[in-house]
Amino acid sequence: MNDKKDLRVRSKVISEGANRAPNRAMLRAVGFTDEDFKKPMIGVASTWSEVTPCNMHIDGLARAAKEGVREHGGAPLIFNTITVSDGISMGHEGMTFSLPSRETIADSIEIVTGAERFDGLVAVGGCDKNTPACLMAIGRLNLPSVYVYGGTIQPGKLDGKDVDIVSAFEAVGSYHDGRIDAEELHKVECSACPGPGACGGMYTANTMAAAAEAMGMSLPGSSSTAAISRGKEQECRQAGAQVLQLLERGIYPRDIMTKEAFENAITVVMALGGSTNAFLHLIAIAHSVEVELSYDDFERIRAKVPHLADMKPSGRFVMEDLNQVGGVQGVMKLLHAEGLLHGECMTVTGRTLAENLDASAPLAADQTVIRPFDRPLKPNGPLYVLRGNLAPEGAIAKMSGMKKLRFTGPARVYDSETAATEAIMNEEIKAGDVLVIRYCGPKGGPGMPEMLSVTALIVGKGLGGEVALITDGRFSGGSHGFVVGHAAPEAQVGGPIALLQNGDLVTIDSGTQEISFAVSAEELAARKAAWTAPPLKATSGALAKYARLVSSASKGAVTDLF
Repeated sequence: MNDKKDLRVRSKVISEGANRAPNRAMLRAVGFTDEDFKKPMIGVASTWSEVTPCNMHIDGLARAAKEGVREHGGAPLIFNTITVSDGISMGHEGMTFSLPSRETIADSIEIVTGAERFDGLVAVGGCDKNTPACLMAIGRLNLPSVYVYGGTIQPGKLDGKDVDIVSAFEAVGSYHDGRIDAEELHKVECSACPGPGACGGMYTANTMAAAAEAMGMSLPGSSSTAAISRGKEQECRQAGAQVLQLLERGIYPRDIMTKEAFENAITVVMALGGSTNAFLHLIAIAHSVEVELSYDDFERIRAKVPHLADMKPSGRFVMEDLNQVGGVQGVMKLLHAEGLLHGECMTVTGRTLAENLDASAPLAADQTVIRPFDRPLKPNGPLYVLRGNLAPEGAIAKMSGMKKLRFTGPARVYDSETAATEAIMNEEIKAGDVLVIRYCGPKGGPGMPEMLSVTALIVGKGLGGEVALITDGRFSGGSHGFVVGHAAPEAQVGGPIALLQNGDLVTIDSGTQEISFAVSAEELAARKAAWTAPPLKATSGALAKYARLVSSASKGAVTDLF
Protein backbone atom coordinates (compact mmCIF):
# COMPACT_ATOMS: atom_id res chain seq x y z
CA MET A 1 0.00 0.00 0.00
CA ASN A 2 3.01 2.33 -0.38
CA ASP A 3 2.33 3.60 -3.92
CA LYS A 4 4.64 6.58 -4.34
CA LYS A 5 2.46 7.93 -7.17
CA ASP A 6 -0.43 8.35 -4.73
CA LEU A 7 0.87 8.82 -1.22
CA ARG A 8 -2.64 8.99 0.28
CA VAL A 9 -3.90 5.71 -1.16
CA ARG A 10 -4.36 4.30 2.35
CA SER A 11 -6.62 6.90 3.94
CA LYS A 12 -8.55 7.42 0.70
CA VAL A 13 -9.92 3.95 1.31
CA ILE A 14 -12.05 5.36 4.14
CA SER A 15 -12.35 9.04 3.16
CA GLU A 16 -13.72 8.93 -0.39
CA GLY A 17 -16.83 7.54 -2.04
CA ALA A 18 -20.49 7.36 -1.09
CA ASN A 19 -20.08 3.90 0.36
CA ARG A 20 -17.65 5.30 2.93
CA ALA A 21 -20.17 7.60 4.60
CA PRO A 22 -20.37 5.28 7.67
CA ASN A 23 -16.58 5.38 7.99
CA ARG A 24 -16.58 9.16 7.80
CA ALA A 25 -19.45 9.36 10.28
CA MET A 26 -17.33 7.57 12.87
CA LEU A 27 -14.48 10.06 12.36
CA ARG A 28 -16.82 13.05 12.53
CA ALA A 29 -17.69 11.93 16.05
CA VAL A 30 -14.05 12.37 17.09
CA GLY A 31 -13.80 15.83 15.52
CA PHE A 32 -13.11 15.42 11.79
CA THR A 33 -14.61 17.94 9.35
CA ASP A 34 -15.03 17.89 5.58
CA GLU A 35 -11.62 19.53 5.25
CA ASP A 36 -9.92 16.83 7.34
CA PHE A 37 -10.96 14.15 4.87
CA LYS A 38 -8.86 15.91 2.24
CA LYS A 39 -5.72 15.67 4.39
CA PRO A 40 -3.27 12.85 5.09
CA MET A 41 -4.33 10.90 8.18
CA ILE A 42 -1.43 10.57 10.61
CA GLY A 43 -1.46 8.26 13.60
CA VAL A 44 0.28 9.32 16.79
CA ALA A 45 1.20 6.21 18.78
CA SER A 46 1.48 7.10 22.47
CA THR A 47 3.00 4.85 25.12
CA TRP A 48 1.67 7.06 27.92
CA SER A 49 1.10 5.34 31.24
CA GLU A 50 1.26 6.08 34.94
CA VAL A 51 2.96 2.76 35.72
CA THR A 52 6.46 4.16 35.21
CA PRO A 53 8.21 7.55 35.36
CA CYS A 54 9.65 6.76 31.93
CA ASN A 55 6.22 7.27 30.36
CA MET A 56 4.20 9.38 32.79
CA HIS A 57 4.64 12.56 30.71
CA ILE A 58 4.17 11.12 27.24
CA ASP A 59 0.50 12.10 26.97
CA GLY A 60 1.63 15.72 26.74
CA LEU A 61 4.30 14.86 24.17
CA ALA A 62 1.77 12.97 22.04
CA ARG A 63 -0.53 15.99 22.08
CA ALA A 64 2.38 18.18 20.97
CA ALA A 65 3.08 15.80 18.08
CA LYS A 66 -0.61 15.91 17.17
CA GLU A 67 -0.51 19.71 17.05
CA GLY A 68 2.58 19.57 14.88
CA VAL A 69 0.74 17.37 12.40
CA ARG A 70 -2.35 19.57 12.45
CA GLU A 71 -0.39 22.81 12.04
CA HIS A 72 1.30 21.47 8.91
CA GLY A 73 -1.71 20.16 7.04
CA GLY A 74 -2.34 16.69 8.40
CA ALA A 75 -5.30 15.09 10.15
CA PRO A 76 -3.87 13.52 13.32
CA LEU A 77 -5.33 10.89 15.64
CA ILE A 78 -3.72 9.74 18.90
CA PHE A 79 -3.96 6.13 19.95
CA ASN A 80 -2.36 4.35 22.88
CA THR A 81 -0.45 1.17 23.46
CA ILE A 82 0.89 -0.45 26.62
CA THR A 83 4.13 -0.20 28.49
CA VAL A 84 5.54 -1.98 31.50
CA SER A 85 8.19 -0.73 33.89
CA ASP A 86 11.34 -2.82 33.81
CA GLY A 87 12.51 -1.28 37.07
CA ILE A 88 9.28 -2.11 38.89
CA SER A 89 9.00 -5.61 37.41
CA MET A 90 12.64 -6.42 38.25
CA GLY A 91 13.45 -9.20 40.69
CA HIS A 92 10.11 -11.05 40.69
CA GLU A 93 7.78 -12.87 38.29
CA GLY A 94 6.67 -9.59 36.73
CA MET A 95 9.92 -9.47 34.79
CA THR A 96 8.79 -12.41 32.64
CA PHE A 97 6.32 -10.01 31.00
CA SER A 98 8.90 -7.35 30.09
CA LEU A 99 10.35 -8.67 26.83
CA PRO A 100 6.96 -9.99 25.64
CA SER A 101 5.69 -6.43 26.04
CA ARG A 102 7.97 -5.45 23.16
CA GLU A 103 6.03 -7.74 20.83
CA THR A 104 2.67 -6.56 22.17
CA ILE A 105 3.58 -2.91 21.65
CA ALA A 106 4.84 -3.57 18.11
CA ASP A 107 1.82 -5.72 17.25
CA SER A 108 -0.68 -3.19 18.61
CA ILE A 109 0.84 -0.27 16.68
CA GLU A 110 0.83 -2.37 13.53
CA ILE A 111 -2.77 -3.46 14.13
CA VAL A 112 -4.19 0.01 14.80
CA THR A 113 -2.28 1.65 11.95
CA GLY A 114 -3.27 -1.11 9.54
CA ALA A 115 -6.93 -1.06 10.58
CA GLU A 116 -7.30 2.73 10.46
CA ARG A 117 -5.35 3.06 7.17
CA PHE A 118 -3.13 5.88 8.41
CA ASP A 119 -0.82 7.49 5.86
CA GLY A 120 2.01 8.07 8.32
CA LEU A 121 3.00 7.65 11.93
CA VAL A 122 4.64 9.46 14.82
CA ALA A 123 5.50 7.11 17.68
CA VAL A 124 6.51 8.38 21.14
CA GLY A 125 8.20 5.97 23.56
CA GLY A 126 10.01 5.96 26.88
CA CYS A 127 10.86 2.78 28.80
CA ASP A 128 13.25 0.08 27.58
CA LYS A 129 10.97 -1.91 25.27
CA ASN A 130 9.21 1.11 23.77
CA THR A 131 11.91 2.18 21.33
CA PRO A 132 12.58 -1.21 19.73
CA ALA A 133 8.86 -2.01 19.69
CA CYS A 134 7.96 1.25 17.95
CA LEU A 135 10.74 0.79 15.40
CA MET A 136 9.69 -2.82 14.77
CA ALA A 137 6.14 -1.69 14.03
CA ILE A 138 7.39 1.17 11.86
CA GLY A 139 9.61 -1.25 9.97
CA ARG A 140 6.80 -3.71 9.33
CA LEU A 141 4.35 -1.01 8.21
CA ASN A 142 6.90 0.92 6.11
CA LEU A 143 4.89 4.13 6.20
CA PRO A 144 6.52 7.57 6.50
CA SER A 145 7.29 7.73 10.22
CA VAL A 146 9.25 9.54 12.91
CA TYR A 147 10.16 8.10 16.30
CA VAL A 148 10.37 10.42 19.34
CA TYR A 149 12.12 9.33 22.52
CA GLY A 150 10.33 10.59 25.62
CA GLY A 151 13.66 11.56 27.15
CA THR A 152 15.92 10.76 30.05
CA ILE A 153 15.24 11.38 33.72
CA GLN A 154 17.34 13.85 35.66
CA PRO A 155 19.65 12.24 38.22
CA GLY A 156 18.56 12.18 41.84
CA LYS A 157 20.72 13.84 44.47
CA LEU A 158 21.80 12.39 47.79
CA ASP A 159 24.53 13.89 49.97
CA GLY A 160 25.74 15.93 47.02
CA LYS A 161 26.12 12.90 44.73
CA ASP A 162 24.07 11.66 41.79
CA VAL A 163 21.94 8.58 42.43
CA ASP A 164 19.60 6.62 40.18
CA ILE A 165 17.55 3.43 40.09
CA VAL A 166 20.67 1.24 39.93
CA SER A 167 21.89 2.94 43.11
CA ALA A 168 18.69 1.72 44.77
CA PHE A 169 19.19 -1.87 43.63
CA GLU A 170 22.82 -1.88 44.76
CA ALA A 171 21.86 -0.30 48.08
CA VAL A 172 19.74 -3.38 48.79
CA GLY A 173 22.86 -5.53 48.54
CA SER A 174 24.78 -3.14 50.78
CA TYR A 175 21.94 -3.22 53.32
CA HIS A 176 21.87 -7.03 53.43
CA ASP A 177 25.66 -7.04 53.76
CA GLY A 178 25.39 -4.72 56.77
CA ARG A 179 27.26 -1.83 55.16
CA ILE A 180 24.32 0.57 55.31
CA ASP A 181 21.32 0.66 57.66
CA ALA A 182 17.59 0.83 56.89
CA GLU A 183 17.53 4.62 57.19
CA GLU A 184 20.30 5.01 54.60
CA LEU A 185 18.52 2.56 52.28
CA HIS A 186 15.32 4.58 52.61
CA LYS A 187 17.16 7.78 51.70
CA VAL A 188 18.45 6.19 48.50
CA GLU A 189 14.97 4.91 47.67
CA CYS A 190 13.45 8.36 48.13
CA SER A 191 16.13 10.15 46.08
CA ALA A 192 16.75 7.86 43.11
CA CYS A 193 13.92 8.89 40.76
CA PRO A 194 13.05 12.61 41.02
CA GLY A 195 10.51 12.83 38.20
CA PRO A 196 9.60 11.94 34.59
CA GLY A 197 11.96 10.24 32.18
CA ALA A 198 13.76 6.97 31.52
CA CYS A 199 16.61 5.71 33.69
CA GLY A 200 19.50 8.13 33.38
CA GLY A 201 22.66 6.11 32.73
CA MET A 202 23.70 4.40 29.53
CA TYR A 203 21.14 1.73 30.30
CA THR A 204 18.78 0.10 27.82
CA ALA A 205 16.33 2.99 27.26
CA ASN A 206 19.05 5.54 26.54
CA THR A 207 21.06 2.97 24.57
CA MET A 208 18.17 2.22 22.23
CA ALA A 209 17.23 5.90 21.91
CA ALA A 210 20.81 6.64 20.86
CA ALA A 211 20.65 3.74 18.40
CA ALA A 212 17.41 5.12 16.91
CA GLU A 213 19.02 8.53 16.45
CA ALA A 214 22.10 6.96 14.89
CA MET A 215 19.87 5.02 12.48
CA GLY A 216 18.23 8.26 11.42
CA MET A 217 14.74 7.35 12.66
CA SER A 218 14.50 10.19 15.18
CA LEU A 219 15.31 13.85 14.89
CA PRO A 220 18.83 15.05 15.79
CA GLY A 221 19.17 15.46 19.54
CA SER A 222 16.21 13.22 20.39
CA SER A 223 18.07 10.67 22.47
CA SER A 224 19.84 13.01 24.86
CA THR A 225 17.22 15.75 25.35
CA ALA A 226 15.80 15.46 28.88
CA ALA A 227 12.18 14.45 29.42
CA ILE A 228 11.27 17.65 31.25
CA SER A 229 12.97 20.09 28.89
CA ARG A 230 11.01 22.46 26.67
CA GLY A 231 13.06 21.15 23.80
CA LYS A 232 11.36 17.77 24.03
CA GLU A 233 7.91 19.21 23.42
CA GLN A 234 9.25 21.24 20.52
CA GLU A 235 10.81 18.09 19.08
CA CYS A 236 7.39 16.43 19.13
CA ARG A 237 5.84 19.31 17.20
CA GLN A 238 8.68 19.11 14.71
CA ALA A 239 8.19 15.36 14.36
CA GLY A 240 4.54 15.95 13.53
CA ALA A 241 5.56 18.37 10.81
CA GLN A 242 8.36 16.19 9.54
CA VAL A 243 6.26 13.09 8.96
CA LEU A 244 4.25 15.11 6.42
CA GLN A 245 7.47 16.11 4.67
CA LEU A 246 8.48 12.46 4.47
CA LEU A 247 5.06 11.63 3.05
CA GLU A 248 5.33 14.38 0.44
CA ARG A 249 8.82 13.28 -0.60
CA GLY A 250 8.07 9.57 -0.51
CA ILE A 251 10.75 8.70 2.05
CA TYR A 252 9.97 5.45 3.84
CA PRO A 253 11.46 3.69 6.88
CA ARG A 254 13.08 1.04 4.72
CA ASP A 255 14.83 3.82 2.81
CA ILE A 256 16.33 4.87 6.16
CA MET A 257 16.79 1.61 8.11
CA THR A 258 19.35 0.08 5.76
CA LYS A 259 22.21 -2.26 6.63
CA GLU A 260 24.53 0.77 6.80
CA ALA A 261 22.15 2.52 9.19
CA PHE A 262 22.24 -0.49 11.52
CA GLU A 263 26.03 -0.40 11.36
CA ASN A 264 25.86 3.25 12.42
CA ALA A 265 23.66 2.27 15.35
CA ILE A 266 26.06 -0.47 16.45
CA THR A 267 28.99 1.94 16.17
CA VAL A 268 27.31 4.48 18.45
CA VAL A 269 26.28 1.79 20.95
CA MET A 270 29.87 0.50 21.14
CA ALA A 271 31.34 3.99 21.55
CA LEU A 272 28.84 4.79 24.31
CA GLY A 273 29.29 1.44 26.09
CA GLY A 274 25.58 0.71 25.81
CA SER A 275 23.39 -2.09 27.05
CA THR A 276 23.79 -5.72 25.99
CA ASN A 277 20.07 -5.58 25.13
CA ALA A 278 21.07 -3.67 21.99
CA PHE A 279 22.00 -7.00 20.38
CA LEU A 280 18.55 -8.41 20.98
CA HIS A 281 16.65 -5.32 19.90
CA LEU A 282 18.68 -4.26 16.87
CA ILE A 283 18.49 -7.78 15.43
CA ALA A 284 14.72 -7.75 16.00
CA ILE A 285 14.33 -4.33 14.33
CA ALA A 286 16.47 -5.49 11.41
CA HIS A 287 14.19 -8.52 11.01
CA SER A 288 11.21 -6.15 10.72
CA VAL A 289 12.78 -4.41 7.69
CA GLU A 290 14.26 -7.59 6.17
CA VAL A 291 17.88 -6.58 6.79
CA GLU A 292 20.30 -9.38 7.63
CA LEU A 293 22.00 -8.59 10.93
CA SER A 294 23.92 -11.05 13.07
CA TYR A 295 26.37 -11.25 15.94
CA ASP A 296 29.17 -11.25 13.37
CA ASP A 297 28.22 -7.69 12.37
CA PHE A 298 28.48 -6.56 16.00
CA GLU A 299 31.88 -8.20 16.34
CA ARG A 300 33.21 -6.71 13.11
CA ILE A 301 32.25 -3.22 14.26
CA ARG A 302 33.34 -3.70 17.88
CA ALA A 303 36.87 -4.45 16.72
CA LYS A 304 37.31 -0.98 15.19
CA VAL A 305 35.26 1.28 17.49
CA PRO A 306 36.75 2.50 20.78
CA HIS A 307 34.74 2.81 23.98
CA LEU A 308 34.67 6.56 24.65
CA ALA A 309 31.81 7.32 27.06
CA ASP A 310 32.55 7.46 30.79
CA MET A 311 28.94 6.77 31.66
CA LYS A 312 27.03 4.72 34.20
CA PRO A 313 26.69 1.88 35.06
CA SER A 314 30.47 1.40 35.00
CA GLY A 315 31.41 5.06 34.59
CA ARG A 316 30.67 8.40 36.25
CA PHE A 317 28.13 10.27 34.14
CA VAL A 318 24.49 10.11 33.07
CA MET A 319 22.68 11.14 29.88
CA GLU A 320 21.89 14.57 31.30
CA ASP A 321 25.64 15.20 31.58
CA LEU A 322 26.21 14.10 27.99
CA ASN A 323 23.40 16.34 26.80
CA GLN A 324 25.03 19.36 28.42
CA VAL A 325 28.30 18.83 26.53
CA GLY A 326 26.90 18.14 23.06
CA GLY A 327 24.76 15.04 23.31
CA VAL A 328 24.68 12.03 21.03
CA GLN A 329 24.94 14.35 18.00
CA GLY A 330 28.30 15.53 19.32
CA VAL A 331 29.47 11.94 19.73
CA MET A 332 28.30 11.08 16.23
CA LYS A 333 30.05 14.14 14.80
CA LEU A 334 33.26 12.89 16.40
CA LEU A 335 32.76 9.34 15.11
CA HIS A 336 31.95 10.58 11.61
CA ALA A 337 35.08 12.71 11.53
CA GLU A 338 37.06 9.55 12.29
CA GLY A 339 35.44 7.74 9.37
CA LEU A 340 33.41 5.36 11.54
CA LEU A 341 29.89 6.29 10.37
CA HIS A 342 28.16 5.99 7.00
CA GLY A 343 27.38 9.63 6.33
CA GLU A 344 25.41 8.94 3.17
CA CYS A 345 22.51 7.32 5.05
CA MET A 346 19.12 9.03 4.70
CA THR A 347 17.38 10.22 7.89
CA VAL A 348 13.90 11.40 8.91
CA THR A 349 15.02 15.00 8.42
CA GLY A 350 15.05 14.29 4.69
CA ARG A 351 18.79 14.94 4.76
CA THR A 352 21.68 12.54 5.04
CA LEU A 353 23.38 11.80 8.32
CA ALA A 354 26.44 13.74 7.16
CA GLU A 355 24.30 16.79 6.34
CA ASN A 356 22.69 16.63 9.79
CA LEU A 357 26.08 16.38 11.47
CA ASP A 358 27.47 19.29 9.45
CA ALA A 359 24.76 21.43 11.04
CA SER A 360 25.35 20.15 14.57
CA ALA A 361 27.75 21.50 17.19
CA PRO A 362 30.81 19.51 18.27
CA LEU A 363 31.32 18.28 21.80
CA ALA A 364 32.35 20.98 24.25
CA ALA A 365 36.10 21.48 24.25
CA ASP A 366 36.54 21.07 28.02
CA GLN A 367 34.13 18.17 28.56
CA THR A 368 35.17 14.91 30.25
CA VAL A 369 32.13 12.71 29.55
CA ILE A 370 33.47 11.50 26.19
CA ARG A 371 37.13 10.54 25.97
CA PRO A 372 39.27 11.61 23.00
CA PHE A 373 40.28 8.96 20.49
CA ASP A 374 43.85 8.91 21.72
CA ARG A 375 42.73 8.16 25.31
CA PRO A 376 39.71 5.83 25.09
CA LEU A 377 38.39 3.83 28.00
CA LYS A 378 39.00 0.78 25.82
CA PRO A 379 40.54 0.65 22.34
CA ASN A 380 37.65 -1.53 21.17
CA GLY A 381 33.96 -1.72 21.97
CA PRO A 382 33.08 -3.24 25.37
CA LEU A 383 30.20 -5.48 24.21
CA TYR A 384 31.58 -8.90 23.31
CA VAL A 385 30.16 -11.97 21.60
CA LEU A 386 31.50 -15.10 23.28
CA ARG A 387 31.25 -18.58 21.81
CA GLY A 388 32.24 -22.08 22.86
CA ASN A 389 30.81 -25.38 24.00
CA LEU A 390 28.69 -23.58 26.60
CA ALA A 391 27.02 -21.26 24.06
CA PRO A 392 27.52 -22.42 20.45
CA GLU A 393 25.14 -19.75 19.08
CA GLY A 394 26.82 -17.11 21.21
CA ALA A 395 26.52 -15.23 24.48
CA ILE A 396 26.91 -11.51 25.21
CA ALA A 397 29.23 -9.91 27.77
CA LYS A 398 29.70 -6.26 28.71
CA MET A 399 33.31 -5.72 29.75
CA SER A 400 33.29 -1.98 30.39
CA GLY A 401 35.05 -1.07 33.61
CA MET A 402 36.50 -4.57 33.98
CA LYS A 403 40.21 -5.05 34.69
CA LYS A 404 40.03 -8.84 34.72
CA LEU A 405 39.37 -10.15 31.20
CA ARG A 406 39.53 -13.89 31.95
CA PHE A 407 37.66 -15.78 34.62
CA THR A 408 37.84 -19.49 35.43
CA GLY A 409 35.93 -20.99 38.34
CA PRO A 410 33.58 -23.73 39.47
CA ALA A 411 29.96 -23.55 38.38
CA ARG A 412 27.28 -22.93 40.98
CA VAL A 413 24.13 -23.85 39.08
CA TYR A 414 20.56 -22.67 39.79
CA ASP A 415 17.42 -23.18 37.77
CA SER A 416 15.78 -19.88 38.74
CA GLU A 417 16.66 -16.34 39.74
CA THR A 418 14.87 -16.85 43.06
CA ALA A 419 17.08 -19.81 43.98
CA ALA A 420 20.21 -17.88 42.99
CA THR A 421 19.15 -14.85 45.02
CA GLU A 422 18.63 -17.01 48.10
CA ALA A 423 22.08 -18.53 47.60
CA ILE A 424 23.68 -15.09 47.48
CA MET A 425 21.78 -13.94 50.56
CA ASN A 426 22.80 -17.11 52.43
CA GLU A 427 26.49 -16.49 51.66
CA GLU A 428 26.69 -19.64 49.51
CA ILE A 429 28.36 -17.80 46.63
CA LYS A 430 32.03 -17.04 47.18
CA ALA A 431 34.71 -15.11 45.35
CA GLY A 432 35.93 -17.20 42.43
CA ASP A 433 32.58 -18.89 41.76
CA VAL A 434 30.74 -18.84 38.44
CA LEU A 435 27.07 -18.37 39.27
CA VAL A 436 24.85 -19.92 36.59
CA ILE A 437 21.14 -19.08 36.31
CA ARG A 438 19.38 -21.09 33.63
CA TYR A 439 15.91 -21.88 32.29
CA CYS A 440 15.51 -18.12 32.01
CA GLY A 441 15.71 -17.78 28.23
CA PRO A 442 12.99 -16.56 25.85
CA LYS A 443 11.11 -19.86 26.09
CA GLY A 444 12.29 -21.06 29.48
CA GLY A 445 11.72 -17.86 31.46
CA PRO A 446 9.50 -17.35 29.67
CA GLY A 447 10.34 -13.89 28.47
CA MET A 448 14.08 -13.86 29.15
CA PRO A 449 13.97 -11.94 32.47
CA GLU A 450 16.70 -9.46 33.39
CA MET A 451 18.97 -10.10 36.35
CA LEU A 452 19.60 -6.59 37.70
CA SER A 453 18.57 -7.61 41.20
CA VAL A 454 21.10 -10.45 41.24
CA THR A 455 23.95 -8.42 39.78
CA ALA A 456 23.16 -5.53 42.12
CA LEU A 457 23.23 -7.92 45.11
CA ILE A 458 26.62 -9.23 44.00
CA VAL A 459 28.01 -5.69 43.65
CA GLY A 460 26.34 -4.58 46.87
CA LYS A 461 27.99 -7.44 48.73
CA GLY A 462 31.42 -6.38 47.47
CA LEU A 463 31.80 -9.28 45.05
CA GLY A 464 31.66 -7.26 41.83
CA GLY A 465 34.28 -8.69 39.48
CA GLU A 466 35.00 -11.49 41.97
CA VAL A 467 32.01 -13.62 41.01
CA ALA A 468 31.09 -14.31 37.39
CA LEU A 469 27.47 -14.74 36.36
CA ILE A 470 26.20 -16.61 33.30
CA THR A 471 22.56 -16.88 32.25
CA ASP A 472 20.38 -17.67 29.26
CA GLY A 473 18.31 -14.72 30.47
CA ARG A 474 19.23 -11.06 30.12
CA PHE A 475 20.83 -8.28 32.06
CA SER A 476 19.54 -4.79 32.61
CA GLY A 477 21.53 -2.04 30.98
CA GLY A 478 22.24 -1.07 34.58
CA SER A 479 24.06 -4.32 35.32
CA HIS A 480 27.83 -4.35 35.52
CA GLY A 481 30.51 -6.75 36.65
CA PHE A 482 31.68 -10.04 35.17
CA VAL A 483 28.31 -10.96 33.68
CA VAL A 484 27.42 -12.95 30.56
CA GLY A 485 23.86 -13.21 29.24
CA HIS A 486 21.88 -14.39 26.22
CA ALA A 487 23.60 -17.82 26.32
CA ALA A 488 22.18 -19.69 23.34
CA PRO A 489 20.79 -22.18 22.68
CA GLU A 490 18.91 -21.72 25.95
CA ALA A 491 18.42 -24.45 28.55
CA GLN A 492 14.73 -24.96 27.72
CA VAL A 493 15.60 -26.27 24.24
CA GLY A 494 18.50 -28.42 25.46
CA GLY A 495 21.34 -25.95 24.99
CA PRO A 496 24.62 -26.89 26.70
CA ILE A 497 23.87 -24.58 29.65
CA ALA A 498 21.19 -27.15 30.60
CA LEU A 499 23.91 -29.80 30.91
CA LEU A 500 26.15 -27.90 33.32
CA GLN A 501 26.63 -29.43 36.76
CA ASN A 502 27.84 -27.99 40.04
CA GLY A 503 31.61 -27.95 40.15
CA ASP A 504 32.19 -28.00 36.39
CA LEU A 505 35.09 -25.68 35.63
CA VAL A 506 33.84 -22.77 33.52
CA THR A 507 36.04 -20.34 31.57
CA ILE A 508 35.03 -16.90 30.31
CA ASP A 509 37.71 -15.12 28.27
CA SER A 510 37.04 -11.85 26.48
CA GLY A 511 40.51 -11.99 24.90
CA THR A 512 39.85 -15.23 23.05
CA GLN A 513 36.07 -14.64 23.19
CA GLU A 514 35.55 -18.06 24.71
CA ILE A 515 32.80 -19.37 26.96
CA SER A 516 33.30 -23.03 27.75
CA PHE A 517 33.23 -25.68 30.41
CA ALA A 518 35.78 -28.43 30.92
CA VAL A 519 33.75 -31.52 30.09
CA SER A 520 34.71 -34.15 27.54
CA ALA A 521 32.65 -34.69 24.42
CA GLU A 522 31.74 -38.16 25.65
CA GLU A 523 30.52 -36.86 29.02
CA LEU A 524 28.58 -34.09 27.31
CA ALA A 525 26.89 -36.62 25.02
CA ALA A 526 25.94 -38.78 28.01
CA ARG A 527 24.44 -35.80 29.83
CA LYS A 528 22.53 -34.83 26.69
CA ALA A 529 21.08 -38.32 26.36
CA ALA A 530 19.91 -38.23 29.98
CA TRP A 531 18.36 -34.74 29.73
CA THR A 532 14.65 -34.17 29.21
CA ALA A 533 13.00 -30.81 28.62
CA PRO A 534 10.96 -29.54 31.56
CA PRO A 535 7.40 -28.46 30.79
CA LEU A 536 6.96 -24.83 29.78
CA LYS A 537 6.19 -22.71 32.81
CA ALA A 538 3.22 -20.95 31.21
CA THR A 539 0.31 -23.05 29.96
CA SER A 540 -2.21 -20.36 28.99
CA GLY A 541 -2.47 -16.70 28.12
CA ALA A 542 0.09 -14.25 26.79
CA LEU A 543 3.19 -15.96 28.18
CA ALA A 544 2.16 -19.37 26.83
CA LYS A 545 1.66 -17.94 23.35
CA TYR A 546 4.96 -16.11 23.59
CA ALA A 547 6.92 -19.18 24.73
CA ARG A 548 5.63 -21.23 21.81
CA LEU A 549 6.37 -18.60 19.17
CA VAL A 550 9.58 -16.92 20.33
CA SER A 551 12.90 -17.46 18.54
CA SER A 552 16.38 -17.79 20.00
CA ALA A 553 18.00 -14.76 21.61
CA SER A 554 20.63 -14.92 18.86
CA LYS A 555 17.81 -14.23 16.37
CA GLY A 556 16.40 -11.31 18.34
CA ALA A 557 13.76 -13.26 20.32
CA VAL A 558 11.14 -12.34 17.73
CA THR A 559 7.78 -14.08 17.46
CA ASP A 560 7.33 -13.98 13.68
CA LEU A 561 10.38 -15.92 12.50
CA PHE A 562 8.53 -18.52 10.45
